[in-house]
Amino acid sequence: MQMAPEKAIVNNLSFWASRDDNKPDLLCGRPADYFVVQKHFTIIICATLVLGGFSKMIFKNSEVFVLMVLSLSGFVTGQLAYHFVEVHQIVYPLLKTPSFSLYCYFLPLIVFVASLDVDFYIVKNVLWQVLLTGVISFGTTFVIIAYVVLKFNEDSWDLQCCLLFSITLCIIDPLHSVKSLKTIGVSKMYTDIIRGESLIICSFTCIFFGIFRGHTTNVSMFKELHVIIGLSFDIFGSAICGYWCTRIIQIILTDLFSNTLTNVVLCFSLVYMTFYLVEYFGMSGIVALITVGLNLDSLSFKPRMEFIITKFLIMCSSAYEHLIYGFFGIVVGCGEIKYFRFHSLVFIIILFVTVNFARFITVILVSPILMHSSYEYDWRWGIVITWSGIRGVFSLLLAPDIYNFSERKLDAPHMFIFYIQILSLLTTGINSHMMLRSAKTLGLCALSLPRQMAIRNAIQHIQHIMQNSITLFKTEKILTSVNWNVVEEKANIEYNPILKQTHTVNVSRFHHDPKEESPTDEVLIEEARLHVAIIQMSSFEKQCYDGILGVEAARILIGATKSYCPIHGKFMNISDVSTYVKARSWLIKFKTMLTYLDYHRERILFAVPGNNKFMILVYRIIISEEFEYVTYVVTVMYIFPMIIHIWPTARELNISALISINYYFMFLYTLESALKILILKKKYFLQTWNVLEFFIIVMGIVDILCMYFVKLRPDSLILIQFTVVIGYLRIIRFLPIFKIIIPILIKMADVQIKKSLSLMYSITKGYVKSQEDAKLLVRQISSRESIYQKLYDILENNKREAIKELGLIEHEGRDVVIALKTKQAIHNVIAKALKNLTFLWSRGIIDKHEGIEMNKVLLAKVKALNNFPMAIPPPTPDKYLLNIVWMENRDVLIEFFKERTRLTYFDYGDIICREGEMPQGIFLIISGMASLHSSSPTFGIDASQRTERQFKTMYTEYCTSGDVLGELSCLLKREIEYTAVCETTLQAFFISLEDLYEGFDVFWPSLEYKIWLKLALSVANQYFEHDIAGEDLKFQKCVTSNHAYVETLSSYNEMTLNHMSMKFIILVYGNVINSKTEEPHVAPSIIPKSCEQIQGIADVSKLLIILASDSDKKDETPHDIVSTGLRTTKKEYTWKRRDEPEGGHVFRKTN
Repeated sequence: MQMAPEKAIVNNLSFWASRDDNKPDLLCGRPADYFVVQKHFTIIICATLVLGGFSKMIFKNSEVFVLMVLSLSGFVTGQLAYHFVEVHQIVYPLLKTPSFSLYCYFLPLIVFVASLDVDFYIVKNVLWQVLLTGVISFGTTFVIIAYVVLKFNEDSWDLQCCLLFSITLCIIDPLHSVKSLKTIGVSKMYTDIIRGESLIICSFTCIFFGIFRGHTTNVSMFKELHVIIGLSFDIFGSAICGYWCTRIIQIILTDLFSNTLTNVVLCFSLVYMTFYLVEYFGMSGIVALITVGLNLDSLSFKPRMEFIITKFLIMCSSAYEHLIYGFFGIVVGCGEIKYFRFHSLVFIIILFVTVNFARFITVILVSPILMHSSYEYDWRWGIVITWSGIRGVFSLLLAPDIYNFSERKLDAPHMFIFYIQILSLLTTGINSHMMLRSAKTLGLCALSLPRQMAIRNAIQHIQHIMQNSITLFKTEKILTSVNWNVVEEKANIEYNPILKQTHTVNVSRFHHDPKEESPTDEVLIEEARLHVAIIQMSSFEKQCYDGILGVEAARILIGATKSYCPIHGKFMNISDVSTYVKARSWLIKFKTMLTYLDYHRERILFAVPGNNKFMILVYRIIISEEFEYVTYVVTVMYIFPMIIHIWPTARELNISALISINYYFMFLYTLESALKILILKKKYFLQTWNVLEFFIIVMGIVDILCMYFVKLRPDSLILIQFTVVIGYLRIIRFLPIFKIIIPILIKMADVQIKKSLSLMYSITKGYVKSQEDAKLLVRQISSRESIYQKLYDILENNKREAIKELGLIEHEGRDVVIALKTKQAIHNVIAKALKNLTFLWSRGIIDKHEGIEMNKVLLAKVKALNNFPMAIPPPTPDKYLLNIVWMENRDVLIEFFKERTRLTYFDYGDIICREGEMPQGIFLIISGMASLHSSSPTFGIDASQRTERQFKTMYTEYCTSGDVLGELSCLLKREIEYTAVCETTLQAFFISLEDLYEGFDVFWPSLEYKIWLKLALSVANQYFEHDIAGEDLKFQKCVTSNHAYVETLSSYNEMTLNHMSMKFIILVYGNVINSKTEEPHVAPSIIPKSCEQIQGIADVSKLLIILASDSDKKDETPHDIVSTGLRTTKKEYTWKRRDEPEGGHVFRKTN
């Protein structure tokens, strides 16, 4: 029956909608014929959660059995409430709760958790495929289920109930639809496509029910316009609100001063706040939360905070799910049991078959669409997706609305919930099992051969590290009594991915069958490409957490990586990232146009008008600022008359006044132009703004003439229409006022250009760092030498292109780059202080309260960097001498070389120095960028002795402001081994070879030693960054405390190594051999711990020795060694071997 309008309010007062005034408000079970005291309802909540927790412990990962236990226990509780008053009192608050309240309590968090687990970049790549799949799936499922329900239902449901019931069954649960696939390691790309489809269907259904919910008073009163406007707000308005809510949530969650508890509480609260606010303004809160969840990623949280918040939200959603099944079991149990007949069981079986059949038809229809996606889709995935149509809590929460929205009220509304709840349990159990079994049987979760080889390489690497640790522990005296055979046996890794974690095999027996076909290089390089992409994304996240990379830059890099990852054979380079980022060219063109207009406004030179007093007066008037401001005021004053002129009614009442004002305005404009023409004469028309003013005057005169002729010929229709058009063109009289806004727009455009430059520099720098990280792990990606070489070449070429882009950006905006580098340097210093504070705090040196206060002070400084200037003017050229680290900011050295340097200039394409020429001196680049082209680095040895390193291509590096050219060649007095070409106009300081050696003599031996130390540290930081990551190898510290020093080893001289005091011995130049085994070591390499004595083979070999922190070395010893080494070096200047210039390390653009 049709519900009366005044009864609509009652819908929000109970679980079910009331039928009329003389009927009770509870249709499931008997009404409360006693005095209602709402108490002890929390017992039901706690008991449900406890039962769910114990069931999960007992049934482990069998979620369907847990939900069955909760549903059955809820049904039993409902039956007890139906027969016993004591139990009825407990469950009565649940029966009185409006169904929409349960929808608002539970669904927002569950939807948010489901969408938070979806990778937005994956869905973005196949967005239109997912949208079409969702629409086709919803339409196909609805039609098939609706037909079956109308055909086989015997519960006297009307058409509206059948349609609403069918819509409810169309919803695929986004949580359970892929839950089983995630446990077997199926690629996230496929699970996100399924989950994205389910979220779209959920959005459609929630919007549809929301329209019904807003028009429950009279469904027949629907209007097409209202529905279209409502859909627009629900889809686009909700998405926009969700996007801005995401930005607010990101700002709140990334606040440095918020703690873990605060972030968890805020995240939980903001989910519901977003939902209720959007719903309050008449839009879809579910669509808004899906938008929020999709836009949030790991970078939206503080480091290590995402895991905590995600686990908490998953825990809450799991608890909500248990409560939903328990509560709806109670509601079903409170209904009359006479409606449960044999046909109900048959109808459930028919519905189960229909749901899966509809899913099968949907997969057939959408298969051509999915085949056009970037991911590999075949018939096997079609079978798996067929079983993914799992129903769950989404359908359950909307089930009561089938009765509430129907016009004809049924006697058994609890049957809607019963059918949906049983169907959700069946699909959760059977479909999940079949989906899991299908994926395993069809080999979709099996590891490919390249992935097996990658895992094998990783396991062998880990096993090698463990074996080295055992070898090192054996040398400790306190562990001499340990049974090392047992340790080696227990520490041996036994894992075989081929057996899918069901069996184990010793890693030493982990190999491929010789008869098995070996994968081609193309297959291996494709698998390695995916590993490189994963390494890069991990590097971006780590750089962001460490403060090296901004959040926006890291998010862009991760998004670009995921966007290009599906493209077969595509290694993302810096040009791909640039095209992924919005181009800044339109900003530059916009600023150029504005500058052109603003420049010409100030460029007109007023000619001084001789001795004529009148002309001098006019001249002073037109060049004054007051004259210009008066013109602006006149223009602004004409706004109100223009509004009246456009408004027909007001225009008819004020015709004479408008004509007078028009004459007055034209008189002032003509007077202004006449005064300017009087002074400027022909130059007046050289200015764009003056031409515009003259055009306005001409149009005004035409307007006045048209009005005059209309008075003479009022019957001329064409003349009247032309006059009306000319009258509306008076709007151009306001254009000159934009002269005021142009300087503001120029400043705004300049700020945006600087932001774009800063962002692009950060992106490029982060990309370079990711390439370096990938190069460090390239051996673990693939053990095949050909694949290793290809990967190394690709990564090296991409890195060089990125470094070149860094130089070009720095040349384009030096002030922006200087500000960004300064900001990052400050952040690094504060981060180091925070790390030291944490260490002191953990050791009890600093009290907890003091540590908290100091931490707040340092975090405040980090937060203050958000207001750091965007641009810092570059220093004067003479200040760049301070950038040479081996001068150590010593005034004596700086003044010595300042008197002996000269400033040189180079144009684009000029050659600074040529390969094979003798060095003339060193160049300190002040501005611009140069490229260095040479053969591969030799490090002072023949190429024949470096067969293990495959550097056979041309070697290219880029250097820019602050870099130094020619240090090593000048030290050795050998020919230059690279050609330096200017990529831009370049300015540099030049220190001649004679002046440099004069400095060596004046400041001998410290100056020459410091240059060698600087070069050695550069080599170590470039090639062994991962090994020496924990060492503080700052140049100044190494000089003052001798934490690291350079040792010189001449040919045939020997050196004994004390590994107790020497933590690392890095060969940075030349080559040596093990005196006992004659094993060769070539630079750059780390001398192993097993080597106790080495002998020099090259004429000069340089070793960087990093001392252990607890060594008992004397401070005098390193200096004695250095002196001897330097003397040897000076005697060996004429040796024949050519050295590698510092293009590989000194000129690295990573800072």
